[in-house]
Amino acid sequence: MDLFSHSAQHRRTNQPLAERMRPRSLEEVVGQDQLLGPGKILGSLGPGRHVPSLILWGPPGCGKTTLARLIGQAVRAEVVVLSAVDSGVKEVREVVATAGHKRDERGTRTLLFIDEIHRFSRAQQDSLLPHVERGTITLIGATTENPSFGVVAALLSRCRVLRLSALTESSLRQLAEAALRDPERGLGQRPLAPTPELPGLLDRLVAAAEGDGRRLLTLLEVAVELARAAAGDGEAVLGESHVLEAIQGKTLLYDKVGDEHYAVISAFIKSLRGTDPDAAVYWMTRMLEAGEDPRFLLRRMVIFASEDVGNADPAALGVAVSALSAFELVGLPEGALVLTQAAVYLALAPKSNRALTTYAAARKAVMEHGALPVPAKLRNAATALGRQMGHGEGYKYPHDFAGAYVAEDYLPDALRGQRFFEPADSGFERSWASACAGCGRRRQAAARPGPRPPGRRPSRRPGRRPPGRQALTTSRSCSSRSWILARLRAFFVARSRPAVIPQGLV
Repeated sequence: MDLFSHSAQHRRTNQPLAERMRPRSLEEVVGQDQLLGPGKILGSLGPGRHVPSLILWGPPGCGKTTLARLIGQAVRAEVVVLSAVDSGVKEVREVVATAGHKRDERGTRTLLFIDEIHRFSRAQQDSLLPHVERGTITLIGATTENPSFGVVAALLSRCRVLRLSALTESSLRQLAEAALRDPERGLGQRPLAPTPELPGLLDRLVAAAEGDGRRLLTLLEVAVELARAAAGDGEAVLGESHVLEAIQGKTLLYDKVGDEHYAVISAFIKSLRGTDPDAAVYWMTRMLEAGEDPRFLLRRMVIFASEDVGNADPAALGVAVSALSAFELVGLPEGALVLTQAAVYLALAPKSNRALTTYAAARKAVMEHGALPVPAKLRNAATALGRQMGHGEGYKYPHDFAGAYVAEDYLPDALRGQRFFEPADSGFERSWASACAGCGRRRQAAARPGPRPPGRRPSRRPGRRPPGRQALTTSRSCSSRSWILARLRAFFVARSRPAVIPQGLV
């Protein structure tokens, strides 16, 4: 071995195992058969083959960076790697300028790989558009976030989005076994003792990796180093204590502002809506243990109480709001019990989405018809001018009728007879169905010409109305304050006393 080979091997030894074990060709890639299998988009790459600009979307440790490098290697393109974390428009312009010269002078293709491309701002992403459009560069961006959220639409339209999946347990086991066997890049220069417990311990590491190849190789490297340190110069035996020490507890995959955040909160809400308290508590706990703000979950439960439970169980909103107040009082860790209680209640409560559908129907009417005029009988007759214009005339005060109800239509004339609220056939709203139907029939009957429907209460004082009482009939549509003043004035006028009105009401 010459000096340069020895130096290169020393550098590889100092690299993490995950870096040393990167596949050297597309044939060595483990997993992602949906992209690399026969007949797939990346299944037959070779020199001179055209590759479109790509967005590689997948979870951490699934092979996005490795795949980008191997694509460039397969098509014999020069690969330039940038990270969106520490690069910007200046670096992009430099790469594009160099790529243009190489294309014009030597016919060399340049593949620009941008890791974490979703971290580029809109302006930085826009700077790539003309160069991708002209083909000066072939862009490959890698992201763990949904490109629909993190990549501008103009750039998405110029790229193919390829979805990479988390590695399966069988693929992860292949990676671990290859690393243990490889004497050059892996851990095979000093093999582990082939004990009966070894396959089970590897399964523990595979389960802890949760589909992340990089995490698996990191855990494996730490566990093997612990075993070697314990064995000294003897044969290393991988034990359970070494594996547990390497794992150090699970690190949950969760990003409070990323795609996983929206996926888990969606699962939580759908579990509540589906009346599954077990699943709801699981997803809620997943978020809490990963560091989600409990107030975010509580706010979502308050919304859910109106959107999905509604008046089928009116107490649900009070439970959700009380849970929010209780959590502010006690905080974590005891506050997790408050969230659990509220989540279970909401999951098992009868469901109704009528608050959502009723508002949506009313909003549609408002958007379609605009600002329809308020009927004159419903207008406030607080001023003399308003009364002269007929405001409040014909208004029927419900409390003057039996049951505090009078058949009347309160919608604008253009929407008369239209219904926005239809009670659900569940929970408390079920008891409203007959009442709503009856009110609708009585309003329709009142709208037809004919005799006045019965139900008006007899006058409190039969006979001639005392002087001053007539003012009460036109003041019923006034505002609360005006109505009280009118009644006080009429009271004192009827008894021929000076109208002394308390100062607090004037």
